[in-house]
Amino acid sequence: MRSKIFYLNVAVLLLAASNTVYAGPTVYIPLGSGNQVIAVDAATDKIIASYPDVINAHGLVATPDGEYLIAGSLSERPLEPGQPKDTPTSQLFLIHPDHGHVMSTIPVTGWSHHQAITPDGRYVLSTHGARGGISVVDVAENKLIRTIDTGPAPNFTLITNDGKTAYVSNSGGNSISEVDLINWKVKRSLESGPAPEHMVFSRDEQTIYVTNPRKGEVSAISVKSGKLLRSYSIGKAVHGLDIGDDGKTIFISSKQDNKLVAVDTETGKKRELTLSPSPYHLNTIPGTGKVYVSSRNKPIIWVVSQKTLENIGEIALPAGEGHQMAIVN
Repeated sequence: MRSKIFYLNVAVLLLAASNTVYAGPTVYIPLGSGNQVIAVDAATDKIIASYPDVINAHGLVATPDGEYLIAGSLSERPLEPGQPKDTPTSQLFLIHPDHGHVMSTIPVTGWSHHQAITPDGRYVLSTHGARGGISVVDVAENKLIRTIDTGPAPNFTLITNDGKTAYVSNSGGNSISEVDLINWKVKRSLESGPAPEHMVFSRDEQTIYVTNPRKGEVSAISVKSGKLLRSYSIGKAVHGLDIGDDGKTIFISSKQDNKLVAVDTETGKKRELTLSPSPYHLNTIPGTGKVYVSSRNKPIIWVVSQKTLENIGEIALPAGEGHQMAIVN
């Protein structure tokens, strides 16, 4: 009798395990004019949470442990006459997902475009397009600790895996600034192609891929030499950019041509998918084989297969439009 009960219990446990649905990565998406951030389960492509009172959120990062989200805002109050350009006029929002709300706000120097976070989760770097530089917020201290001039209209920041170096695209200066995060100084300027915006590293961090929206291209830049290696023609008003799970395919959105383009960076071969209207920000979702692509003009996220470049689903947003996404495994 005892052995029968034992085998029955094992069978029940196995059956329960076979019916368990395991969650995928959580994708956090700021909704801009929707004044909130949402959480999406990437296994089911369903919205599982919403965090209100995040005003005009555009850039977003998560701490590596997923405990906090830090969102930037495109809103600011104007500088008063005589105030220095590094006077805080906007804020970052610190969100605790488990608690479900904004925990605090951190003053920063003007509206911020995109955010990046150091691998240890200590510092958040924000680009301030109207101020010509980046700000550095100490998450542990909950305060702004410095600003760094990088160039005209900084747009996007990448941080190396060792946390020692950041790269900032200066969309008004046709350059990428290399910033030493130990001494907090700009070390050198890299080529970028014209008016650089969004960027992504190659898997080995030896190449930076950067969008050139006005020219409709993506440029590949050597980190070692700082020189332009090659460019890929994509389409009008390129915007979102990320690299796939295979480490060699980059995905790019073209807002005006209403398409998503996948480029094999080893062969140069391109694939295209029509998405309308106005495909915008995008992120590949590691381990899922998916690309999430937002629309600039419609509250929707398209779910696209990295492998087949087919539209395999849609996520209806409660409001606004999807911007810089943060992924927590």
